[in-house]
Amino acid sequence: MRHPAIGVLGAPGQAAREVLRCLAERDFPHRSIVALGTGRGVNQKIGFGEDGPVLTVADAARTDLSMLDLLIIAAEPAVARTHAPRAAEGGALVIDLSPAFRLEPGVPLLLPEVNPQAVAERPKRGIIATPDALVTQMAVVLHPLMALAPLLRVVAASYESTSGLGKAAMDELWTQARGVYVNEVPAPEQFPKQIAFNLIPQVEAFGADGATQGELRMAQEVRKLLDPALKVASSRVRVPTFVGHALALHLEFAAPVTEAAARAAMRDAEGILLLDRREEGGYATPLDTAGEDLVQVSRIRVDPTVPHGLALWCVADNQRRGGPLTAVMAAEMALARGWLEADPDKLPDSSP
Repeated sequence: MRHPAIGVLGAPGQAAREVLRCLAERDFPHRSIVALGTGRGVNQKIGFGEDGPVLTVADAARTDLSMLDLLIIAAEPAVARTHAPRAAEGGALVIDLSPAFRLEPGVPLLLPEVNPQAVAERPKRGIIATPDALVTQMAVVLHPLMALAPLLRVVAASYESTSGLGKAAMDELWTQARGVYVNEVPAPEQFPKQIAFNLIPQVEAFGADGATQGELRMAQEVRKLLDPALKVASSRVRVPTFVGHALALHLEFAAPVTEAAARAAMRDAEGILLLDRREEGGYATPLDTAGEDLVQVSRIRVDPTVPHGLALWCVADNQRRGGPLTAVMAAEMALARGWLEADPDKLPDSSP
């Protein structure tokens, strides 16, 4: 087997760093790896794993992407829309973490633990999209429960960390929190209102119906992953934490699902850690998930307001379990199916 040449676009951003970390930690086979960026990111340095080489970020626009077998994009949607087709046309398989292609017809939205059948064969367009970090977290939890009974409706309230908007948003939380104590709070730049010691019930812009684009897209992605008929209502909220998203979920099923059955499903499910003790501190919090791969589930209980209702709480490290780990798991699936074996025409002359 000829190992693939890999590119990671979005360096030196945090998501690209996490992709590289996941590739290194999981010993993903490769014959070469290149960090790609745009703008001010070009020529900066980024590490590949704790003991791996330091990579110099190359300019994506000046790089021949046809020499890649795999391109993982951890960049803004506009960057993905520019460079994903270039790489795919050159023969690379593209795995995109951004929202650019998630809802496009003909582009599979893949979460390996949930819908591997979505990529039963190599996509004709050469592009695979991965879900929003919050959608990933929700779908990983809902999927095993849907094996117990048909799921009719989901009502979700999110508590999303500032890292969901990147380093600048995290920096804003830090500087505002520090400023509170000296009565010099900087004006908000990354958020519509002060985020320090506050909650902001807005993720992305508002639509005419009062829902935000983030809420609308979340419902669309969940339905594309799980069930086109599923009813999804949500309120997405930014909270003053640095890492880790949380979800409070209220679920309505078509038939009874007991607490015991739900707990058993969580224990057996891939990608989930059940931490549900009915005592003080017997639940997971966003801080508990930092650097972890698993979605942690707590507070499973009956929701008595609907005929067959359950409620639960789940948390995950959005920076890792969100796009980066999902993308690398998708790449592992592609590798196992033989889609990433290097094209002999792309190999250096010295290769056998």
